[in-house]
Amino acid sequence: MKFGVFDHIEMSDRPLATIYDERLKFAQAVDEAGFYCLHLAEHHCTPLNTVPVPGVYMGALARLTKRLRFGPLCYLLPLYSPLRLCEEISMLDHMSNGRLEVGIGRGVSPFELNFHKVDHADSRNIFFDAYDCLVKGLTSDMLTHEGKYYNYKDVPMALRPLQAPHPAFWYGSSNEIGATWSGEQGMHFVANGGTQQAKTNIGAYKAALEKRGSAAQPKAGFKGGAVIGALRHIFVADTDAEADRIMKPAFEHHLKSLNWIRDNHGSTEFTNRLNVHRGVSYEACVDNGMVISGSPETVVRKITDLVGETGINYLLSYLFYGTLTSADAHRSLGLFATEVMPKVAHL
Repeated sequence: MKFGVFDHIEMSDRPLATIYDERLKFAQAVDEAGFYCLHLAEHHCTPLNTVPVPGVYMGALARLTKRLRFGPLCYLLPLYSPLRLCEEISMLDHMSNGRLEVGIGRGVSPFELNFHKVDHADSRNIFFDAYDCLVKGLTSDMLTHEGKYYNYKDVPMALRPLQAPHPAFWYGSSNEIGATWSGEQGMHFVANGGTQQAKTNIGAYKAALEKRGSAAQPKAGFKGGAVIGALRHIFVADTDAEADRIMKPAFEHHLKSLNWIRDNHGSTEFTNRLNVHRGVSYEACVDNGMVISGSPETVVRKITDLVGETGINYLLSYLFYGTLTSADAHRSLGLFATEVMPKVAHL
């Protein structure tokens, strides 16, 4: 079992410059604590996410951390020029001495795609075309690609990634369609949603990966070579009661941020696409397994149960969210790293 950290870096009750400073210091603490990777979300025009250009933030991570791997989870491919993204990936991979991991997706929010003049109905096909083009660009000396949405001819790829043939691709999903596709591609995979939903999607991913044979870029530190993860919001305190007291208001702010763009528009047009299966309250998310909070003993027990239920080998831990103070987030991180991780690392 290995451990990662996930973050939207959402707006809270502190100035944005302060939020950035706090998160960068937190990333350094995550690095020192021995986590495998830090993954950043990409969203646009919403207080849920203050790093809509994740490459800028990752440039800072490349210089402020030493061992920690990092990457987007995910780059929203329909919003990028594949050529420009090839160059950004190559830069970040060299700036970090080969520590970049590349998550890709088409975007969970139709509203955000529409803000960028991308038709939601076309986004899946745009994503596939962009992905094919991206792979060619990262693995070729000259980029030639003829697709419906992207066309390049004999473009010299002067910048190439440090990792060969390129940094590993990751995919996150809360449905079986995405899970199956990522398994077919041999990507590394992280499931979102409650425990039962995650179990179903992980099963779909494993079945597709087994049919394929192996991960496209196996990782030696993970059993079977493929990363199979689940995202969980985590808070550790000395007692269960203290964890609930601190986490509940912070997490409820986070839930409002998650739903802000949909609620702000008051639209039911994209109900199916935005039907992310999470609880509507802190208590509901505890019940469905998306939230793990409590004393170190309680958190160890819940993680052990999660691993037994889903078979994951990677826990993507969301440790700093909502209105959590920097002090509370660092305290929880310290307890998690010293009192929890060593007791579940063997799983």
